[in-house]
Amino acid sequence: MDKLKSVLSGEEARSENRNIIQAANEASTLGWGTRVKGFIGCFVIGVVCTILGVCLLFIPKIGVLLFIVFYTFGNICSLCSTMFLMGPVKQLKRMCDKTRALATTIMLTCLVLTLCAAFWWKNFGLALFFVILQCLSFAWYGLSYIPFVRDAILKMISICIK
Repeated sequence: MDKLKSVLSGEEARSENRNIIQAANEASTLGWGTRVKGFIGCFVIGVVCTILGVCLLFIPKIGVLLFIVFYTFGNICSLCSTMFLMGPVKQLKRMCDKTRALATTIMLTCLVLTLCAAFWWKNFGLALFFVILQCLSFAWYGLSYIPFVRDAILKMISICIK
């Protein structure tokens, strides 16, 4: 019935000309309760995968590979969980904001390089190095949402170095 109304009112022609961003905005019109449930579900899956990855680290031979996969998947789920609260377009815009663009780039690069080092290059030492960078960049990215915290941390580190 809604399709018929849009055809008769001439809105269908306008809706065909919309871009991907508008389509994503329309697809993400969830109620607040559904958004919170999606956030909690996705975040819990991310935390469980991260903890499971740490537990699987101690399995002989394949433990490092399982750790890398579960830890990286957990970080991806945790990152995607915030898309439920803000919506995907707003989240991507905030990720590319000038204050967190570098942290986002490093974080996403480390996610990809971790998987490349584990599966493609088969260098687990390098993969673990990227996991450490992934953890630090994810923390730095998360701190970018709290005003003035990154500046305070930088100031504290500069005082400790002196």
